[in-house]
Amino acid sequence: MNELKPTPIDTYIATAPAEVRGILERIRLTIRREAPGAEEILSYGMPAFRGNGVLVYFAAFKAHIGVYPPVSGDEELQRELAPFAGPKGNLKFPLDQPIPLELIARVVRQRLVLDQARRPSRRKAPPTT
Repeated sequence: MNELKPTPIDTYIATAPAEVRGILERIRLTIRREAPGAEEILSYGMPAFRGNGVLVYFAAFKAHIGVYPPVSGDEELQRELAPFAGPKGNLKFPLDQPIPLELIARVVRQRLVLDQARRPSRRKAPPTT
C-alpha cells in the first residue's frame, strides 16, 4: 500500500507553533484555491507556490504571518494592502488580528496575472515512476 509522504509544506506547518498551524493551513488552502495548478515548494525555508516563477511565499514569525513578494500593477489592491505593508513591500499580517484571507486571495490572483506574463522556468521535470 502506497502512503502519501508529507510534503515540505506539510512538514513546515506541522513544526510551526501550535497557535499558527491553523492559520498557515487556511492560507495554504486559500492560495491553492486561487492557483490550483501551482506547485507547492519550500524556498528560502518558506512555503511557496510556483507557476512559471514563484507566485507567493508565506511564513510564520513571532508576531505576524509574512506574505511575499510585493504586489504591483493594481493600485486599488495596493491601497488596501497599505496597512499590512512591511519595509520592503512584503506583507505582515499581525497574529493578534483576523487574517484577511480574501485579501490574500486577491494578492494571489494579481500574482497569477504577473506570472502568466513570464516565460516558463527551466526547472527540472519531476522524475517518472
